[in-house]
Amino acid sequence: MDKELQRFRNKISDEKTNKNGKNSKTAVALSYEPGETAPKILATGKGQVADKIIKTAEENDVPLYRDDKLADTLSKLEIGDMIPPELYEVVAEILVFVDDMDKLKAKIDGHK
Repeated sequence: MDKELQRFRNKISDEKTNKNGKNSKTAVALSYEPGETAPKILATGKGQVADKIIKTAEENDVPLYRDDKLADTLSKLEIGDMIPPELYEVVAEILVFVDDMDKLKAKIDGHK
């Protein structure tokens, strides 16, 4: 398995309207190491903290994935928490997305 995949990190971004009618952005970063029971929360934040999480992901070529409901749910967990079993299936879909993005990037980089 690709080493980059072994260090899977993913960001989920969510924009929603808060009580003041302004957009409030939520970002969650996940980490997964083979052998672990489940992915865990690496970082979570709203507003400017979310912007920093997104910027860090972009600077490190971490694939970005958006799912508003999942971001909202995951943002309620603490940093270091494993994702709950009821979210395994949806997070597995994200892992497939990340794998596809890594393969595409490798293919593109190979043609340079």
